[in-house]
Amino acid sequence: MNMTRLAAIALLAMLTGCSTISDWFDSKKNTPEPAKLVDFKPRAAFEVRWHESIGDMGNGELTPALTQDAVFVANAEGKVFRLQRSNGKQVWKIDSGFTISGGVGAGDGLVLVGGDKGEVAAYDEDGKLRWKTTVSSEVLSAPQAADGMVVVRTGDGHVAGLSETDGKRQWLYERPTPALIVRNHAPVVISHGVAFAGFAAGKLAAIAVSNGSVRWETTVSQPRGSTELERISDIVSMPVVDDQQVCAVSFQGRVGCFDAAQGSSLWSRDLSSDKGLTMLRRNLYVTDAQGSIQALDKSSGSSVWKNDQLFMRETSAPVALGDFVVVGDFEGYLHALSRNDGAMMARIDTDGSPILTAPLEMDGGLLVQTQNGGLYSVAIH
Repeated sequence: MNMTRLAAIALLAMLTGCSTISDWFDSKKNTPEPAKLVDFKPRAAFEVRWHESIGDMGNGELTPALTQDAVFVANAEGKVFRLQRSNGKQVWKIDSGFTISGGVGAGDGLVLVGGDKGEVAAYDEDGKLRWKTTVSSEVLSAPQAADGMVVVRTGDGHVAGLSETDGKRQWLYERPTPALIVRNHAPVVISHGVAFAGFAAGKLAAIAVSNGSVRWETTVSQPRGSTELERISDIVSMPVVDDQQVCAVSFQGRVGCFDAAQGSSLWSRDLSSDKGLTMLRRNLYVTDAQGSIQALDKSSGSSVWKNDQLFMRETSAPVALGDFVVVGDFEGYLHALSRNDGAMMARIDTDGSPILTAPLEMDGGLLVQTQNGGLYSVAIH
């Protein structure tokens, strides 16, 4: 098994057995070095529209949430903020009273965060607590509100539907969990009343938001290999969906697209990713497990281009914006690549701390949260 896989698993996995951990530390010195950034002739430029600091996100992968005129953001210490979307100025700040490990979600007039002991709190957009409840285990991603439900996935592999009114559980989806799994920070994605979620062992499910009934389940990738470590093939990033298809990628496995209504396979191919993918027009854009960015034809899975310049830089999931594909890295840089051919177009430094999650599209530009709590609204032109 190569060192790239071991390095990624050491950061993300819940491992069983001390020998596995010690074996990894013995071999860590052989892990490939991250690629050095090289100079290039910029063909575009980032511009910082505003910048605020909201506090460390800890070991979680916290993400901002947007409404028509507001940005909601949280830090690991339990603080939740409402900022003006236009200039980043603080409107209010509240203390949830727990360590926030999943958030922020916003929708149907609610602002939602989850905690490392299973807490879920729902606030009105003016910061007033609507309700607070506890789910089965830690909440590692942003709860999502839609169709009268708050959909929460937990670290034990469950997905729960809670009433938007009072937080009481209305349904629960659960499936068997292998002995060795990758820690999953991916939220569900909701489209047309269906929650799509990836799970351990390469499984992808479509769940009705209203009542938790399973529309379909399918397999993105089958575990392969002779050891438990090699057989990890978990989906640990958010699927992407349009009106016709849903696509997902697994770690040490495959990427594939499926009919969104029936779950039947449209195509799949070998590709490993623990970061994720995005979709725009004809292409999928994927950050693979080694940090490279790949563009694939979404109708067939055939390769369009690949950029290896960010090899082993813990590259974030991509976002596609206009003519660009944008990612962050472990040193806090934002990189813009050409959507047409993957060439490097622009680069900007933030606060030097990792950008763990994909930038969020906002007002013709992007909103980026760093691990140290920097929040940047940037344009690119």
